[in-house]
Amino acid sequence: MRYTIGFGIMLLLLFGRTIFASTEDKQKVFVMKIDAEIDPRTNRYADLALQEAKDVEADIVILELDTYGGAVNDADDIRTRILEFEKPVWVFINKDAASAGALISIACDSIYMAPGSSIGAATVVVGGTGEAAPDKYQSYMRSIMRSTAEAKGRNPKIAEAMVDQEIAIDSVTEAGKVLTFSTSEAIKYNFCEAQVSSVEDILKRNGVEDYEIIKFELSLSERIIKMFLNPFVSGILILVIIGGIYFELQTPGVGFPILASIIAAILYFVPYYLNGLAANWEIVIFFVGILLLVLEVFVIPGFGIAGIAGLLLIVGSLILVMVNNDMLDFSFVDADEITKAVAAALTGLMAAVLLMFFGGVRLTQTEIFKRISLEDTQQRSDGYTSNFDQHSYLGMTGTSYTVLRPSGKIMIDGELKDAFTRGEYIGKDRPIEVIEESGTSLKVKEIS
Repeated sequence: MRYTIGFGIMLLLLFGRTIFASTEDKQKVFVMKIDAEIDPRTNRYADLALQEAKDVEADIVILELDTYGGAVNDADDIRTRILEFEKPVWVFINKDAASAGALISIACDSIYMAPGSSIGAATVVVGGTGEAAPDKYQSYMRSIMRSTAEAKGRNPKIAEAMVDQEIAIDSVTEAGKVLTFSTSEAIKYNFCEAQVSSVEDILKRNGVEDYEIIKFELSLSERIIKMFLNPFVSGILILVIIGGIYFELQTPGVGFPILASIIAAILYFVPYYLNGLAANWEIVIFFVGILLLVLEVFVIPGFGIAGIAGLLLIVGSLILVMVNNDMLDFSFVDADEITKAVAAALTGLMAAVLLMFFGGVRLTQTEIFKRISLEDTQQRSDGYTSNFDQHSYLGMTGTSYTVLRPSGKIMIDGELKDAFTRGEYIGKDRPIEVIEESGTSLKVKEIS
């Protein structure tokens, strides 16, 4: 009986070890997908994905790519991370890898393309017009395309020809055309390992049989952040920010409007900041605008230069945060992005103005507002006064104790009183007459 139990335990241990070993032997294949424009949001996505691939100790990373390109600086960041990644990174071009997408693809260890796909056309263009950018930008793009191709053992001249249409390569491309490869052409010139239809095909071609696929998904918090980057949501937040500031300035001390404005500002700026769109100077401009508005309301009378400048800075900051500019350089910003940003900001602003005019009156009539505001007025006709001296000085005469220009002190009936004139200057020791009582101060005129 004792031998039977021992034999059973040995079988269980061997069986468990076999299962454990088979699990350990499986290769971890980490799959990330980029199927949108290359911009700060894509940049952040790639950063998070490669960091998670490192955390799970992935053996192979496969990037499924389908993009027409985007911002060169963001593509360069992604390229650098791929080059520095310690494990193999393979790209599966599922239709298009144009412009910035070509740069990212060339940075990968292996390139695989689906039927009908293309890679190339990496000329830098000006956002909105589609025209070629100045040569300094083309030169930079040529250099990073060349160095990336060299790093991965690909023909650097072909990589440059994807940027510069003036480059001619015998039997490959002629001058006057930007180079773009189809799947078969890319295979022919060593810019693609093979034509495949899926990630599984790539693994099969490389003899990877026992594997576990881990697909990268954004966390809940990242999905929420992405939601707040929607121009429609941004417009609503702008409405709350401007409306909250207005109502707080109109009713100082209430607290709720400014609290709503602060929360909306946090929800507005933080997602754009995390995605690399909001720069520090753009956020500083926003707070400078608020400071100018506060000065206009509480320090400078009327609504003049400070108030208008403050409003312009606030709206300008909210627009700039949504646009991927480089210190007001919009060379690589798509005109559609600028239009969406301006539309969202102006829609929020106009909605806030309408809320101020139509919602402000209704707000003052609500029960909640009546609980936190003082509605009663203390009229003099009802017996209220700020002067505890009930003696009337109206019509009495005296002398100016100090110079009045227009306010100062007077001596009347043996008492020193505060006084002011109608605007004229009255010298010291001049005869005066009280013509009006105003609170604790007396209005006087000089007796000729």
